[in-house]
Amino acid sequence: MSKLVVQGGVPLCGVLEVQGAKNSVLPIMAAALLADGDCIIEHCPDISDTDSAIEILGALGAFVTEKRESDGSRTVYINASNALGFEIPDDMMRKMRSSVMFLGAILSRRHRAIISFPGGCELGPRPIDLHISALKKMGADITEQHGYIDCECDRLYGTVIDLAFPSVGATENIMLAAVLADGETIINNAAKEPEIEDLQNFLNKMGAKICGAGSSRIKIKGVKALNGTRHRVIPDRIAAGTYLCAVAATRGNALIKNTEPRHLSSVLSFLTDCGCDIDILENDISVSCDELHAVRHIRTMPYPGFPTDMQAVCMALMTKAKGSSVFTETIFENRFKHVGELHRMGAKIRTDGRVAVVEGVKKLYGARVESTDLRGGAALVVAALSAEGTSVIENISHIERGYDNIEKALSSLGAKITRQQ
Repeated sequence: MSKLVVQGGVPLCGVLEVQGAKNSVLPIMAAALLADGDCIIEHCPDISDTDSAIEILGALGAFVTEKRESDGSRTVYINASNALGFEIPDDMMRKMRSSVMFLGAILSRRHRAIISFPGGCELGPRPIDLHISALKKMGADITEQHGYIDCECDRLYGTVIDLAFPSVGATENIMLAAVLADGETIINNAAKEPEIEDLQNFLNKMGAKICGAGSSRIKIKGVKALNGTRHRVIPDRIAAGTYLCAVAATRGNALIKNTEPRHLSSVLSFLTDCGCDIDILENDISVSCDELHAVRHIRTMPYPGFPTDMQAVCMALMTKAKGSSVFTETIFENRFKHVGELHRMGAKIRTDGRVAVVEGVKKLYGARVESTDLRGGAALVVAALSAEGTSVIENISHIERGYDNIEKALSSLGAKITRQQ
């Protein structure tokens, strides 16, 4: 299994272009199942979750090819005209949590879908009951037994769905199920993430009638059919935030290109509060840092609040800040697994349930650590870059799920980081 070897203490400087958004490309690839014709998806990140989505599409009968662009990104070509499959093999479902996103699209297209419960990072209970109850309300007959979900319907029908929590996955699954349903579907308390707006834009290019994405109320008027289209995936705001934190942690100076600054407002506010100099130049963000100060309280919240996906990375940054920071995790209950690994590097962090108190130290030290989930793994990379000595980060398959060649990206800024077997 691959590992990353990091020689810390090198300030990151230079220019880095951000990958396409992991959390956009996956529902967009699922949406391509609904099209009659070719879908061309540009700026797809070269990550293992993209590979998993391509594998699922192929298993369902879609024809998928890809092209590697000069910037290292992928353009994926999908034609689902002959995608007659309605069951995703269990081994494919277990590879990533976002595989559940195919449920709404398959049911909408084939009126039958069989999936097992999805895998992915173990961050605590992430029930898909919101997905299931919404699809039932739209007319699906759903049976759950022995770890499998069997959905069937003659038709799906538009309805009003009031989400108990603004779940990103449930919002996207309902959108995918509703675009070809009879009548109008309204989602109240919808998630507001930029990736949902990106999915809306892709579906509307295909001929869907959706409005309101980015707000708490989304309206979808069902149409008879959808056509193929071309679309460029938005920049990955979490990858951008990770690289901004890496530069700050090493007291560097860099320009992060191809970002969408308005998607990063809470993260940029955090970086400013902890002592970073931030300049925004249209779609580029420059960051420099001479000294880090603790931010008193960071509380994860649904967008546009502080993203749970940035909690671990920002905690790694605060391990060397002057003073104490308090992190409250409100989204996932098991999202402090990285804390024990940061302790190995000399960090001082106390946890109590969903609260972590970080007391800044003068130095971190290189150590052998293990990535336990995607964002926790990225946090260990940020910590290793700022530590004295050499760190070895094992089990990086988690990191590969969401970061496009992270060692290459960081090396372009001067980091001493290599991938080894």
